[in-house]
Amino acid sequence: MNVSEFRTGLRAWLEDNDLTPGPDGSLAGQVEQLGRVRRALFDAGWMRYGWPEHVGGLGGPAVLRAVLGEEIASRELAPPNFYALIEVLVPTMIDYARPELAAEMVPRLLGGAEQWCQGFSEPGSGSDLASLSTKAGQRGDTWVVNGQKVWTSLAQFAQRCVLLTRTGPGHGGITAFFLDMDTPGITVRPILAMHGEEEFCEVFFDDVVIPADRMLGKVGDGWAVAGSVLPFERSTSFWHRINHLYARFDHLLAEAVDPDEAALGATYLGLHTARCRSHGTQLRFGEGLPLGPETSVDKVLLGTSEQHLYDAVRELLPGAVELADSQWRPEYLYSRAATIYGGSSEIQRNIIARRLLGLGKE
Repeated sequence: MNVSEFRTGLRAWLEDNDLTPGPDGSLAGQVEQLGRVRRALFDAGWMRYGWPEHVGGLGGPAVLRAVLGEEIASRELAPPNFYALIEVLVPTMIDYARPELAAEMVPRLLGGAEQWCQGFSEPGSGSDLASLSTKAGQRGDTWVVNGQKVWTSLAQFAQRCVLLTRTGPGHGGITAFFLDMDTPGITVRPILAMHGEEEFCEVFFDDVVIPADRMLGKVGDGWAVAGSVLPFERSTSFWHRINHLYARFDHLLAEAVDPDEAALGATYLGLHTARCRSHGTQLRFGEGLPLGPETSVDKVLLGTSEQHLYDAVRELLPGAVELADSQWRPEYLYSRAATIYGGSSEIQRNIIARRLLGLGKE
């Protein structure tokens, strides 16, 4: 199925099948809505396109997944940051898990039966994953994990976790596991963020035993696992997010009583620039070309354009952020982290300067 046929068929199906979110806008309600959307799209086949058949997919190019995410985001059917975890975690399972494990587990996530989380960041080692310290030691046919993760999205709802651990020194001493979150010794503590949600969590590991066959790849492959996330996070996932921001921009246009054309124009230009850049990245990804440090430009553009959008909301809808009990307030507060999560803008600019522009070598 080509992109045009897929988009036409998907839009017709979405018109005939109402997946509009219900009245429960709580975090639990949003997670339930995410599962509802996944289940319906998986059962109808749409969620399976772009994934290989050996994990329950229907084949076809990966760009079909981007089209699906675009249609979901533009209709605001599911939070894009939650939906995007598919693109971050499923490719890792396909590339590094035992084939039998991937075949068993991937359909559970795609089909909405489970929620997974990503145990990467730690206190003191957020954007600098190479400094992580959560330790895994071998004990017979198992590995025992001790340590702490933080900013783990939706960990309180997750049945599984893709976990990075320290098994030796340096980049080669990082090892990844696929962990069941009901394993004894795991404590999850939600963090109340300033936008009023407990989306992020601390996760503590106290003598948590993981079977050796749950290792992703081999001992020391964890840095490669982390790196493998980048092409999917910075291509398909970013495409979802940008389309969500376009949908929110449309709401701003509809609500602004006395719009400032200059402010709206600058906001639109920022979104359009990020979209054009992301489109080029998506095309390179679809052609099988490697994605590397150049995607740091995508991250900087996305974060800044998101913040500019919500700055315009605050300017053009007086009181919507500070005084009104509306959706704009938590979204504005959440946007303040757009230049931090997924790799801070400071780190991204360092990557751009050193690895793309060749600066700072002397």
